[in-house]
Amino acid sequence: MTITRRGLGAALLGGLAAPAFAQAPAWPSRPVRLISPFAPGGPQDVPGRFFVDALTPKLGQPMVYDSRAGAGGAVGMQHVAQATDGHTFLITSNAVATLPALRRDLGFDPFTDLLPVTLVMQSPYTLVVRANGPASFAEFLALARAAPNRLTFGSSGVGSSTHLTMAMLLQRAGVELTHVPYRGAQLVMNALLAGDIDCFVGDLSVPLEHIRAGTARCIAVTTEARAPLLPDVPAVREAVPGYASTLWYGFFAAKATPPEAIQRMLAELAPLRAPAGELSRRLSERGAELLLTGPEPLAERLRAEVPQWRAVVAAASIRAE
Repeated sequence: MTITRRGLGAALLGGLAAPAFAQAPAWPSRPVRLISPFAPGGPQDVPGRFFVDALTPKLGQPMVYDSRAGAGGAVGMQHVAQATDGHTFLITSNAVATLPALRRDLGFDPFTDLLPVTLVMQSPYTLVVRANGPASFAEFLALARAAPNRLTFGSSGVGSSTHLTMAMLLQRAGVELTHVPYRGAQLVMNALLAGDIDCFVGDLSVPLEHIRAGTARCIAVTTEARAPLLPDVPAVREAVPGYASTLWYGFFAAKATPPEAIQRMLAELAPLRAPAGELSRRLSERGAELLLTGPEPLAERLRAEVPQWRAVVAAASIRAE
């Protein structure tokens, strides 16, 4: 792993220059901060707060969960990217892959200023309509093709991952809908139920209770395969070959974090992967899957998605607010 090789080289050079009796202090030597770049109450809070409770006694230092929202997540991400204390980590959604497509002035580069630690979880986005809306994804596409821009879709805001996921769907399916942005997923859900919009794409946890109650209908999921909680709902790619978009969360470290700190964090996170464990159960109840894969799958996901979202943003002429 790149970080390990770099860290080993630095350690060897440091050892040659330092007195033989000098040793680096054990990590962690101070409280560990886990930064969320979003407002409290979002899906990231479930694993984030669980990590804090589970890891604090193992690390021997307090782990503090700190929400630093703003600019679609850029404020919190930049805070971590610039941290130099070796004790600051980030839990963020796939906004870390969409923001570089939307903002030239991020103030950090996710490829060089953040170190991947592990994918945390993933969840399908759902295409949701009202109970009296289109009965199927095929009917939805037929309506959209028959009357371009007549149907409306809501999102959590211009440039949000829900906006980009829907924009990519429209591009791949060759249909046009009118975008109506809101400030948050719950506002979009309320607008759908009130009849102000015709559909939206959102994290499964948002419409799940309404789907179960019959007040909303999920007509497709965006993942490569069908969702375990909605086995009768088709994946978009069954009608639009090659399409897939997943809501995912990753765990990153500031670039100044020593390799031994990342290895220690991975070691302490490993037992939480148990399929029958409490965190896995909590997430599966919301339609999410616990991953905890290690650094490389997270790095691969970032490398694949940044150019993908740049292409979607360019094709749709999307500009962040």
